[in-house]
Parts: sequence; C-alpha cells; structure tokens
Amino acid sequence: MPATDHLVRRLRGTVLPAVLTPMDAGGVVDVDALRGYAERVAAGPIGGVAVWAHTGRGLYLREADRLRVLETWRAAVDGPLVAGAGVPRSVRATGLRAAVDATVAMAVQAAEGGADAVMVYPLAQLDGDDEAAVALHEEVAAASGLPVLGFLLHGEAGGYPYSPQLVTRLLALPASAGIKLATLDRAVACQDAIRAAHPGRKLVITGEDRMFGPSLMWGADTALVGIAAARVPLTSAVLDAWRAEDHGGFVRASARLDAFAAATFRAPIEGYVQRMLWAAAWEGLIPEEVAHDPYGPRLPSSEREAVVTCLEVLAQHADGP
Repeated sequence: MPATDHLVRRLRGTVLPAVLTPMDAGGVVDVDALRGYAERVAAGPIGGVAVWAHTGRGLYLREADRLRVLETWRAAVDGPLVAGAGVPRSVRATGLRAAVDATVAMAVQAAEGGADAVMVYPLAQLDGDDEAAVALHEEVAAASGLPVLGFLLHGEAGGYPYSPQLVTRLLALPASAGIKLATLDRAVACQDAIRAAHPGRKLVITGEDRMFGPSLMWGADTALVGIAAARVPLTSAVLDAWRAEDHGGFVRASARLDAFAAATFRAPIEGYVQRMLWAAAWEGLIPEEVAHDPYGPRLPSSEREAVVTCLEVLAQHADGP
C-alpha cells in the first residue's frame, strides 16, 4: 500500500508525543487550553502526534470531546496524526463482536476526522486468540482505509502480552505500518517483540518510557511516548543522539530522560497521566487549572512536588535540550 509505505518513511526516526487532554477536575475539556497546547507542541521537534491514546484518556472522553481533540490537533499539526482506536468506556461491549465493532467505528471516525493512521488498542477478549487479533487489524484497516499500527500494551494499562509470533503476523499485513511497544518494565518481552518485528521493514515504535534508551539499542527506530507529552526536546534528544551515533550525547540525554521518567512513570502507574499534566503545567504548556486527570488515582501533593523538583533540577543542570 503506497500510503503505508509513505507513512513509514515519514515517521521513521521521529518522536510522536502521545498528547494530553487539558481538562478540569470534573472532566470538562478546555478547548482554548487544548488549542494553545497543540500549537506549542506542534512547534517542537516532532514527526507527528498521537491522539486518543492512553495518555490523553482517549477511551474515556465523550465522543464529542474526542472529535474536538482530533479536529484541534489536525489543524495544528502538519505531520502525520495517529489516532488510537479501541472500545470507549461509554460503550458496553459484552462480547468480542461488540468490542470489534466499537473499535472499527472509532477507527472510521478517526479517518473521517483527518487521521493518517490508526493505532489499534488490544482487546482483552482476544488474549490468546491470535487469529482474531489479526482479523481485528484487517477489519480496522479495511473499514477506515488507513494504515494501522499494532499496540503491544502492558497489563497495567489494560493490555496483554502479544507473542512474538503475533507481532510478526501483524507486521506482515499489507496495511501494517508498524507496532508500538509499551511493555513498561518487561525488558525480555520488549527485546523478543523487537526481534520478531524484523527491524527495518516496518516501524518498530518504542513506547517504553522507562526503557527508552535501551529500547533504541535493542532495535526500535521511532518513538510514540507519553513522556513526550510535556518534554518533547528531552525525548527527541535521546533519539537524535542515537541515530547520529553520538554515543556520549546519547548517554547524557538518556540519563536526563531516565530521571524524568523515574519521577513520572512510577507506582501507581495509572498516576503517570496526572504527573505528566503537572509537568506540562510547569512547562507552561497548559494552565494549572486544567491539569487534572479525573480518571486516574488520586495522588498526594508530595507526588506533584517530586515531579516539579525533578524538572527544576533538570533545568538547573541542563547541558542540552
């Protein structure tokens, strides 16, 4: 598929932030704050953006808010826009067919809204059924007309382990542009998936916020990560140094990113969205009053202080982005 090949060429070696959704404590999306955030992120060193992902609470948003998010980012970003597609929390999918239908419907909405690709959320009903998983990706591609990305997501965020065999099969699909790996802390699972992806053919996309540098060393060639939702230059510096074979710069940039990841991607893991919102507010990307995640766990004020302290230390000892 020419569109798929073109997308692979455009995205390889770039960072796509899995962007946040500015909202108040009641879950009301602030459109003006969203527009300003989109303009600021779009001005950074990005290859595109990912909307409706876990970081932006895509499956939790009301349909009207999801469409507004997509519209806003489409207007702000010239590069490719990847949209997550899964089962919205508002949809009661009691069986596999209903879950597949909901995922396909979300993918079609993404296509109609101007997305360039769809990242397919794993469905819990498919755990252990590789045939059905492959069929899901085929159906999403056929209905939306867009290239698809697989999504190996860790269990803490609602995913399940994809076998290496499934990774290989998904990337063999004509409409497949690549696969995003977000195993959290499963180094062996990440390595096995990268090996099964046969790097160089399709995109091997790291979503490994806590293993970002190592995942590049193992063979990932592109990034789609929540950690870039607030710190794009900090993230892109690692990928750029690796691709330039600047090993000294890579080690330094990785150490800085790892420090930020340790402050934001920690137990409870679902709290990372709130921590990233705090970071985005500290960076001036969004106003404080819309830096809320009503769908995650409540975190004590000490958590915010830890995030801010990390950012202040990084700013004081900056030797690069």
